[in-house]
Parts: sequence; structure tokens; C-alpha cells
Amino acid sequence: MTTPGGRPTLAPVKTGNKTAPGGERTIHFVSLGCPKNRVDTEVMLGVSGQAGYRVVDDATAAEIIVVNTCGFIESAKQESIDTILELSQLKKDGACKRLVVAGCLTQRYPEELSKGMPEIDHLLGSSDMLALGRILADGEHGERAPRMLVGNPADYIWKLGDPRQLSLAPHSAYVKIAEGCSRKCAFCAIPSFRGTQRSRPIADVVAEVERLCNAGTVEINLISQDTVSYGRDLRDGTDLEQLIKALLQVESLGWLRLFYLYPDALGDEIVELLAADNKLVPYVDMPMQHATDRMLKRMRRGYNQKRQRELCAHLRQAVPALSFRTAFIVGHPGETQEDFDALCEFVEASAFDHVGVFRYSHEEGTHSGTLEDLVDEDTVSARIEQLMGIQRAISRKKLRARIGQTLEVLVEGLSDESELLLQGRHAGQAPDVDGVVLLTNGTAQPGELRRAKVKQAADYDLVAELLPDRAARARPAGTAVSKKRARLPLAP
Repeated sequence: MTTPGGRPTLAPVKTGNKTAPGGERTIHFVSLGCPKNRVDTEVMLGVSGQAGYRVVDDATAAEIIVVNTCGFIESAKQESIDTILELSQLKKDGACKRLVVAGCLTQRYPEELSKGMPEIDHLLGSSDMLALGRILADGEHGERAPRMLVGNPADYIWKLGDPRQLSLAPHSAYVKIAEGCSRKCAFCAIPSFRGTQRSRPIADVVAEVERLCNAGTVEINLISQDTVSYGRDLRDGTDLEQLIKALLQVESLGWLRLFYLYPDALGDEIVELLAADNKLVPYVDMPMQHATDRMLKRMRRGYNQKRQRELCAHLRQAVPALSFRTAFIVGHPGETQEDFDALCEFVEASAFDHVGVFRYSHEEGTHSGTLEDLVDEDTVSARIEQLMGIQRAISRKKLRARIGQTLEVLVEGLSDESELLLQGRHAGQAPDVDGVVLLTNGTAQPGELRRAKVKQAADYDLVAELLPDRAARARPAGTAVSKKRARLPLAP
């Protein structure tokens, strides 16, 4: 991995007041990558709050800047490097006294970053969020925080007693139920720097969800690297079914959503829970990565295309209201035109509600990274465009079929498109990755679950009219909710 020689291509950082009023200590966070990384950033937000720092959304006004990096694939690594270089300029042009870099990139390349980027004052790994407290207390009692604070191996798992401060609007929150991954997918380097799977006890997860929901969170999104394998590492009989059943007993919970289910091990018990009329929304996020036996074997996924097709059919039959999200990698070494054609046929036949398409990244330290039969970039780009075109047409057709339906919608606040419209999501739309429902009339507060009748449909979004207030399921009384979803690097 090398540091780019040119300037970063990020948008210019906004200028503004360079000192905080009253001499407050200020800190600014940038969180890159996945929701699991966001939870780690929220732990560091909590640490900074305990240390008496005020989070600012203007990076030029921050004494300390923290970048939580992603190191999964090449494009994510490049974005992390670009962000570090961009923000390092504020040590000259802003109020920044120290630049802290944390997360997967530092865990994966600690020595390379330490030697190659002198702009960084402190390095934290993907298990070292609590160590930010040492940096923030640097020099207060005569003890200096070391520059390198990357633990090896990565072994941290969040527990209820650890600090955490939400960074999104409080009606929706991610809850991380496990860390790391014990699978050996050929293309994936995550286990090498995130470690093997480490599950939280059920009681600790339930206590966190109770606390969040009692404070006004309506939607809980369960995340991990391998959610369907939750509890196996505890070796005491704990499993995902037990966790879901325990969470469904939380009285103030509105929606419960599952992310990152693995196809080879989704049991009938989970399918039955998805089909039941309860707080577990009929939504499946299941990355499948490819569709032919040859490619699935090359990717070391542990299942075949027969299993995929049978599982898709079973889910559709058992859960009629299901919204199905999946993801595929295009351009893995050895992918032939025949493999890709079969993938396109599989997507068309399965009619997924949401599909993510990712360009293969040739990663050192992985089995796929040793393979030499690479697909040329132009071919990969053309295949991605073709596959996304197929999915766009499927999405458009499925959304148009919803016109006239009445849906329960979680109101999020003002639309990102227009302050004249409200925005929300129905149960088949996950936060950040799927489309939204634009609400054209009526009034509602963020965090309310309201009924709305669909009037129009676009490729990925719906337009609907709110139905009368008497149909609303409101969030718990006394919850303070911002009008619009905050996005890091904004102050929470």
C-alpha cells in the first residue's frame, strides 16, 4: 500500500470559526466504511464526551480530529488515505493540534502508516476505541500517550458499560451483536485484521436495546460480520433465534431488522420468525456474491447455486411480504462470460428487491489475491453496468406494483431532496442503503410509525400520502428527535 502522490479529491473542508467559545476542548470525527465502523466511531464519541470534549461539525474548529478508517478493499483504503491527507492540512490551516487515525486501515497496516504518514499523531486499531481516552488525557497527569496504540490481535467487543453516543437521529440505531469473522472466504481479508468471531451475551444485547428503545429508538438494526453465526463461539447453546426471541420481548421496540445473514446456515426457525406478524420486519440482507458453482467454489463460500436457489424460493414462499437485499462481486479472478451470464439470469429470476454490485478488489493476504486470471477493468465496468441495469428495471417494476398499497412508514424528518417534503422508510427499506418514501402531505414527527398510501414510484423511491394521525404509532413520549438525520462528520 502506498500513499498517493497527488492531492486528495475530496470536497474542500468548510472554513469557519477556528476556536470554540469559552475555551472548550473540541473534537471532530469522520467515520468511513460500514455501519459496524459507525458503531466504533460512536464508542469514541462516548469516550470524548466522558473526557469533556465538545464535538464540532466544523473540522477547522477542532483541536483534535479523529478519522475512523476502512481497510476492506482498495477503493476504501484510498478514500481513507485521501481523507487523512485532506484533514492533516488543518494542522497548518485550522485549530487542529493532533490528528488521530483509527480503525481497520491502521489495524491492517500499522507500520506502513506509521512510517509513511508522519502527519498522523496517534494510531488506534479496530479494537482500540477506548484507548482514545489515553490520547485525550495526554499530559494531564504527566503521562504521555504513545503514538502507536494498535493492539494485536484485535480482541475488543463492546459491552453495555462502555461509552457510546449515537451519531444518527435517535429513532434508528445499529446494535453490534458480535465482532470479527471465523469464515474463510477467498476474497476477504477481514478476519486477518478484525479477528475471529466474538459474540456478545444475549443479556448484554437485550439491555442495550432496552436502553435505546426507552430513550426513543424505534428501529433496531442488528449487525455483525456474520449475523447468522451469532453465539456459536460462546459454545453454550446461544444462537440467533434465542437472541431474536429475547429482543422481541422488549416492549418499547418498534422494528427489529437483521443484516449480514449468510446463506449456508439460515435455519427454518429464523424463517418462521421472519414470517410471523411481530416486530421483526420481513427483511433479509444476505450477500450471495455469485451464482455458479464454479465461482462460489473459487470464492470459498461453502454452498452451491442449488442451495441459493432453494433458499430464495423457500424465503419467498414462507415470507410473502419479504423484502430481499443481496450483493454480488463482479470480476473475481476466473469469472467467465458464461459465469456472468448465469449471474444475470439468477438476478432476473430471483427478482431481488435490492442489489448491491461490487467490483472485485485484489487484496493481499487473501487466497483470491494469489490468483492470476484477472478480468480486465473495462470488462468488469461493462458487467457492473449491465447487472445494475437489470436490477434497476426489476426495482422499478416492483415499486410500481406498490402503487395503491398502504404501508407503515417510519418518519425520519425533512426530505434530503426538498424541505417541503417529509421523508421516511417502510419496513422493506433499510437505513442508508435502500430507497426512501417521500411523504407529500400532512404533518408528522420524526420517529413516528405512520400509515401512508403509495401514489407514485420511481426506480428506487416511493411517493406516498400520509393517512390520518389516529393511525400513528408514536415513539415513546418525551423523546427529543432532530428534524433531519445527522451524518458523520456532523456533530451528533
